Amino acid sequence: MGILDIEVWGKDSKKHEERLGTCKVDISALPLKQANCLELPLESCQGTLLMLVTLTPCSGVSVSDLCVCPLADPNERKQIAQRFCLQNSLKDMKDVGILQVKVLKAVDLLAADFSGKSDPFCLLELGNDRLQTHTIYKNLNPEWNKVFTFPIKDIHDVLEVTVFDEDGDKPPDFLGKVAIPLLSIRDGQTNCYVLKNKDLEQAFKGVIYLEMDLIYNPIKASIRTFTPREKRFVEDGRKLSKKILSRDVDRVKRLTMAIWNTIQFLKSCFQWESTLRSTVAFVVFLVAVWNFELYMIPLALLLLFVYNSIGPTRGKVGSIQDSQESPDVDEEDDEDDKESEKKGLIKRIYMVQDIVSTVQNILEELASFGERIKNTFNWTVPFLSFLACLILAVATITLYFIPLRYIILIWGINKFTKKLRNPYAIDNNELLDFLSRVPSDVQKVQYAELKPGSSQSPVRKKRGAL
Repeated sequence: MGILDIEVWGKDSKKHEERLGTCKVDISALPLKQANCLELPLESCQGTLLMLVTLTPCSGVSVSDLCVCPLADPNERKQIAQRFCLQNSLKDMKDVGILQVKVLKAVDLLAADFSGKSDPFCLLELGNDRLQTHTIYKNLNPEWNKVFTFPIKDIHDVLEVTVFDEDGDKPPDFLGKVAIPLLSIRDGQTNCYVLKNKDLEQAFKGVIYLEMDLIYNPIKASIRTFTPREKRFVEDGRKLSKKILSRDVDRVKRLTMAIWNTIQFLKSCFQWESTLRSTVAFVVFLVAVWNFELYMIPLALLLLFVYNSIGPTRGKVGSIQDSQESPDVDEEDDEDDKESEKKGLIKRIYMVQDIVSTVQNILEELASFGERIKNTFNWTVPFLSFLACLILAVATITLYFIPLRYIILIWGINKFTKKLRNPYAIDNNELLDFLSRVPSDVQKVQYAELKPGSSQSPVRKKRGAL
């Protein structure tokens, strides 16, 4: 409850950063659990910062030893379970649940030091919450035996556990990582996870032992699914990569081919290439159009979910340096011209790099969007697919009994009055928010749990900065 220092920074395409201004907020003067709209003038520069500050007491985050485990106490566990029972589904909607993680030990880690040992510590990240263990020095088989407790804001978050080697004043060295979706957690079981590389696509060296307990309210979790995801405050920037670009092109190509094959199938029905197929298609077309009602659209999608739940089909999963501007003052005019040409060339290189990076990101978004739709119908995440079935069933019944004009009227009134009812409401698209929780094919590979006996890729001893 002190002074909050705020800095505004600007960054250009060359990764040069510049501080634009600063301001301060006295936290102790603000009321709790209330949205405070502040307009703060920036010091040392023109302009103001408009921000919305809400002070909420932090609960649920803790670090303790194995002997002091919060959920091990039956009374405390019963109290927490009561807090997230169905009867309390409409209380404190942002408090979805609680996660307890026991970080037990790691075995056979990579030797990052020249002495053939490592100084490992473990970093746990859930959304924007980051906690870490202590460092165990000169050990490749560390035993931390620590218990971490996280509040759950979104049941579709992914717990990331990363092992690093402490390296004094230098950035820590990477020793392995694992990503665990909350919905895949098996309560109360000690699990052995094979550590992966930074991209979470291949096995690294060593394993880590974790034990997790998850308690959450399914109704709160379902409602939270249709709201915008919380953005990560600390996130690695996407780098231009030939491998990633090629993979994204292949992903978009597969989706395009699937759409193209569907179009060709429809054309073959019109061209009577197969008499039986075209006859069946023609009869289905006549019956469907003659008896068509609007409620049949969500009903057809619901039947597709049912079909895939009986025999789910799993989709195949694919798997420039900064310029140094230090010209010599005593250079001749022709050398100055060469220097300016060099700068112009470097500027063009950065421009091409930005364009290719933008294309790579667009391809990534297109491929992920199509794969998320496919994985929704494929029951990749049963919780989300079941939720979609429930919504489609309600939509089918609603469209059957209520005229469309009334539904559009209710939707329009809600959209027009949303800002009036809540001036600080963030405009969102519920369908896109739902799809953002469905993993793409790349994320399915990253979240897949490797078996300890699986063959690991060869690991070269190298020091990777955090």
